[in-house]
Amino acid sequence: MSEAWIIDACRTPRGIGKVGKGALAEIHPQRLGSTVLKALKERNDINTAEVDDIVWGTSSQKGTQGGDLGRMAALDAGYDVRSSAMTLDRFCGSGITSVNIAAANIMSGMEDLTIAGGTEMMSLFGQMNKGGSPFMDNGNVHLRELHPQPHQGVCADAIATLEGIPREALDALALESQKRADAAIKENRFAKSLVPVYHEDGTLALEKEEFPRPQTTAEGLASLAPSFEQLADYALDEDGTTFRKLVLAKYPDLKINHVHHAGNSSGVVDGAAAILLASPDYAKAHGMKPRARVVAMANMGDSPTLMLNAPVPAAKKVLQKAGMKLEDIDLFEINEAFAVVAEKFIRDLNLDRSKVNVNGGAMALGHPIGATGSILIGTMVDELERQNKQFGLVTMCAAGGMAPAIIIERMN
Repeated sequence: MSEAWIIDACRTPRGIGKVGKGALAEIHPQRLGSTVLKALKERNDINTAEVDDIVWGTSSQKGTQGGDLGRMAALDAGYDVRSSAMTLDRFCGSGITSVNIAAANIMSGMEDLTIAGGTEMMSLFGQMNKGGSPFMDNGNVHLRELHPQPHQGVCADAIATLEGIPREALDALALESQKRADAAIKENRFAKSLVPVYHEDGTLALEKEEFPRPQTTAEGLASLAPSFEQLADYALDEDGTTFRKLVLAKYPDLKINHVHHAGNSSGVVDGAAAILLASPDYAKAHGMKPRARVVAMANMGDSPTLMLNAPVPAAKKVLQKAGMKLEDIDLFEINEAFAVVAEKFIRDLNLDRSKVNVNGGAMALGHPIGATGSILIGTMVDELERQNKQFGLVTMCAAGGMAPAIIIERMN
């Protein structure tokens, strides 16, 4: 079996995901995707006719994000028409899954040069999601009875309650995320991967992170009202079904303590990322220097009702696939969808906090759903190089109670 080498990784800055407020909110999603694809092409002098496939992650494939965004972004980037592309959806896990599939295609020997990545314009969600979410659909009574699936914020509060994790611990993690992101930005740790986004007329749209709030304080976080308490009791249908009742269907004695709010939940942002992968033979023949290699990949499912608990078993599974132990991993990236996800991950695996999300996470930088996994893998490559470390593990929760995971090894 061939290895899959990571040659390069790049991403856009993350813009605030609100129309009228975010710098990227008026950009077409295809243009956001083509920005990173074009950057990979130019930075690595790719003959795009030789790109076997582009595997793209986009969770909300509706409206301007519909119609195989990966293919349209490649065409917009000026790629040769022979470079094919697909677009997939594993909810928040889409950006890791796109890399895993692109790498697997190389490792199988079926392909030699692939690109993986993702785009998500969360500023469009209000326009795209008026029809509701398919796994919360009131019409699918059978699925709801089998696996009640609440709003993910309510799930986060339910997990914190079940685990006995207090709001103070979650706020402390959120504050640390802001501090680490601020330090990373000031020290230009993201510079190697960041590419600016331009409007169609050539004017600059965004060249730096737009979401971080370095002015955040512990007192400010403590003053924020819980975000999901009222939502938990919102009537979803005429029968009075609520998100709280969906949780209670599986955990009837649970009295949910609402501890998540805007400060310790992931930020709503727009963004895109792309990663270039090649087989060793192709890379050597074309003078490409690998930055990392894919060691192992895994997927894991867990409770759809709690939704956010699969990262820990996913991490254990990918370690088993790699024949490695936790102690072998130098750095971890666990997406901060909500503070409890990262906090539970650290506690369950008894991790050294100095090795986890060292440049901050989604609570400070934002979470562009389908792109985040690819962003985290690129961040991991950069950070392994910066610290001269060897192995990194990346994982994240996804709706439906899932988590993809990947282990990479630095090569330069």
